Amino acid sequence: MTYTMLAVVSVVAGLAVDRWLLRTRLTSTATWWLAYAIIVFFQLLTNGWLTGREIVRYRADAIIGDSQPQLIGDGRLFYAPVEDLGFGFGLVLIACAVWVRLGRGGAAAEAS
Repeated sequence: MTYTMLAVVSVVAGLAVDRWLLRTRLTSTATWWLAYAIIVFFQLLTNGWLTGREIVRYRADAIIGDSQPQLIGDGRLFYAPVEDLGFGFGLVLIACAVWVRLGRGGAAAEAS
């Protein structure tokens, strides 16, 4: 499975967990999108530094575009492959949805 396919699966899985499995509906709140904007800023900063310096490299057949990092274009955004945004979105959304669910009816509710 390519990194592109994993990124798509990650976005779909994140939305499914948020919307239907845990029913947290984070993606329908302005708070989520504001928090996610802050996360994306730092994700691009970190990914850009790592991929722009070629500390992290990607195979051209696994991502959109080629393996040579450039600032913007050819499937890159601030040197990082666009797939990193999808993959990061899914991971952060699932983590936050689980966090919210546990806070509503998990360990936090049992402790009170």
